[in-house]
Amino acid sequence: MRDGSTQVVRNPVLPGSHPDPSIVRVGDDYYLATSTFEWCPGVRLHHSRDLVRWEPLGGALDGPPALDLTGCPDSGGVWAPSLSHADGLFHLVYSNVSTYTGGFSDAPNYLVTAPSVHGPWSEAVPLHARGFDASLFHDGPDSWLINLVHDWRPGHGGSAGLEATRYDRSARALSGDPVRIDLPPGDGWIEGPNLYRVGDWYYLITADGGTGYDHQVTVSRSRTLAGPYERDPGGPLITARHRPELPLQKAGHGSLVTTPDGEFYLAYLVSRPLGLRGPCVLGRETALAPVTWTADDWPRVPTGEPAAEVPAPVSVRPQEDRERTPAPGTQVDDDFDRPTLGAQWSTLRRPAAPDWLSLTDRPSHLRIRGGRAPHSLVGPSLVAQRVTAPRCSFDVTMECRPGGFQHLAGITAYYNTRNWYYLYVTADDEGRPVLRTASSDRGVLTVDEAGGVSLDGVTRLDLGCDIDGGELRFRYDTGSGMRPLGGVADAGVLSDEHAEDVQEGQVRSMGFTGAFVGLWVWDLAGQGRHADYDRATFKAEDRSGR
Repeated sequence: MRDGSTQVVRNPVLPGSHPDPSIVRVGDDYYLATSTFEWCPGVRLHHSRDLVRWEPLGGALDGPPALDLTGCPDSGGVWAPSLSHADGLFHLVYSNVSTYTGGFSDAPNYLVTAPSVHGPWSEAVPLHARGFDASLFHDGPDSWLINLVHDWRPGHGGSAGLEATRYDRSARALSGDPVRIDLPPGDGWIEGPNLYRVGDWYYLITADGGTGYDHQVTVSRSRTLAGPYERDPGGPLITARHRPELPLQKAGHGSLVTTPDGEFYLAYLVSRPLGLRGPCVLGRETALAPVTWTADDWPRVPTGEPAAEVPAPVSVRPQEDRERTPAPGTQVDDDFDRPTLGAQWSTLRRPAAPDWLSLTDRPSHLRIRGGRAPHSLVGPSLVAQRVTAPRCSFDVTMECRPGGFQHLAGITAYYNTRNWYYLYVTADDEGRPVLRTASSDRGVLTVDEAGGVSLDGVTRLDLGCDIDGGELRFRYDTGSGMRPLGGVADAGVLSDEHAEDVQEGQVRSMGFTGAFVGLWVWDLAGQGRHADYDRATFKAEDRSGR
């Protein structure tokens, strides 16, 4: 039990799908970038002044030409962004992955810069596509791009190690040939490389063990940038691989930051499974850990394991900690009164644009014009936000006048094109409005046509979704109170583990994104029929379960 004089950071600091954190401090301000995959805007950004409380800033990449996600596969798109600062500019490196199956990885890397993290961001500079998880390391006047080299050839393990390529900041271009980094013996597939210089040492922070329950952050060091590197004899900097009982699992993919007082912190990803190494509906989240240094100059995280609470920086006073830490339970209301979508919202595979989404056509409403089929990788009309707690609810008020069975509008609990639940308004074969449920489990579609609710005379209704650990329920209200519809569903269908599909050693689908809840409109006739949403409320219970 901590007393009132102890300042703490409560993990995860960014709940819900916020993986692959890249953290940087500029003056007294901390900024954090995370992967967004097939969701727009690309590269989600957060800001903090104390590492305790974080403010969402939305995304950096609004769409083409900087980011085109048309046809992007599930869990493709933006992988592992790298945020850094040099010459008065923020530098943001990111991959846009268009395929990762069959042993191939098409991952072109790009760079954008901006004088402020709020933008405007420059035109995207193409770098190379030799591998993913690229990061930019600034060493005085010099900069280097560090990345995994992907090897598509059968029998080569998928990785040809790491390389560094000089980046000319004045020319905004790579310069010269890549240099292979001399890794410790036995290092094979390592990801998420971040390079730092502390004193006379170069420290290479990497992600090992895959992205599942064997994930870990490891450290190697060298006197020269290209190596040879030696692995920390003390073992991983942080991991939960041998502690399945810990509430925070899959610890890995880390980056370092220093406070104004010279303290070091590690930003890294974690997951919160349902049960002992069960499904992770919330996906991969961002956590923080303090880092100390040994007498022989190796970084250490206390215990080497992820913790739900860690000490905050010394500059955070106890009173500030109590004031800044969110109270148990988090509720986000949106009446759609603003001219743009709030930072909590994301859109699937295409940016929020007037051709399918409007906050002005009907004041104080979000109008969504129907998009393509749910298994399509082109033109969906889905506006969603991350599920951020094991117990949460999502409620909306909407109006819809369906013209036929090809027009559907409602709410969804969504993972990817193959795994989702849907509560929707449509029309039956006689053109009468009806409320129904549908689901897709690994691509197998189920529609409950027999259990629908007639909506004759009803144009405005409330829809709700509740997630309670591994259980999911839908409900509705046409004016006489909330009622359930569709029974209890398995929330585990919306997990990273359920989405992953590997057959005979070949990857067919990855599971990187975590679950979302949102507003989904289909128009399979291509006529652009719309639905209007008047209100949306997401409420998450306290992360501790109180």
